Amino acid sequence: MPRIHPDWIKARFPGSPNYLRLKHILRQHNLHTVCEEARCPNIGECWGHSTATFLILGDICTRGCRFCAISKGKPNLLDPEEPRNVALVVKELGLQHIVVTSVNRDDLPDGGSTHFAKTVFWIKVLNPGIRVEVLIPDFRGDKKALEAVVRSGIHILNHNMETVPRLYRRVRPGAMYQRSLELLNRAKEIRPDLLTKSGLMLGVGETLDEVMTTLKDLRQVDCDIVTLGQYLRPSGDHLPVERYVSPAEFDELKTEAQKCGFRHVESGPLVRSSYHAWNHVN
Repeated sequence: MPRIHPDWIKARFPGSPNYLRLKHILRQHNLHTVCEEARCPNIGECWGHSTATFLILGDICTRGCRFCAISKGKPNLLDPEEPRNVALVVKELGLQHIVVTSVNRDDLPDGGSTHFAKTVFWIKVLNPGIRVEVLIPDFRGDKKALEAVVRSGIHILNHNMETVPRLYRRVRPGAMYQRSLELLNRAKEIRPDLLTKSGLMLGVGETLDEVMTTLKDLRQVDCDIVTLGQYLRPSGDHLPVERYVSPAEFDELKTEAQKCGFRHVESGPLVRSSYHAWNHVN
């Protein structure tokens, strides 16, 4: 039988006028959002506020992370019109803060970093004054790929640790804890003014001590913003939920994370990387 979520795991059913409008606009321009592909529980709330996290580089990932609902396999060729189409939709929606993320594209020599940079370029050309946040893969540690994105004009660089080091092999095959930490550290070295951000999902078998150690590791590389949320199993083929973290525990973790020195902490059962992203820099 499917595991029943506790009472505090509740999300708004999608169907508002803004939700339907945004869905129509995205289909018109042949664009994807991580909100849909990853089955985010906040899609109704965020789309209702004309806010979405755009998914570029296609909708098929080259890795097989056991927590993620995005399709895995052999990706299609890049759409050269995608960067400009994203910018056109952002303009049509009149957004002031935009989040752009992607699947992993280990099949590409630069991991898709040039495509990221082009997307940021078009967003800023067609939307002067907008604040651009990117949620990037690790580019397999490619320094030039990271630098291309960091110097593209972004305001916030997000790269999620996702879980604690002990669970990486089970949760994030193909990723490495130290490589992800080094990415965040290197981004700050390239642009000290850049805000960096990361996130953890809880409930996959981590301990509180491991979470706190990871938070301290993030502060050691001067990470500014952190998000903490509950892992929810997308299907029976994905990792099971080991436990549901209560709202009170999330509040306690927020307090402890703030003590570590983060500029902003977003912590709660339904928190995801881009949840209330526009407030993370205020």
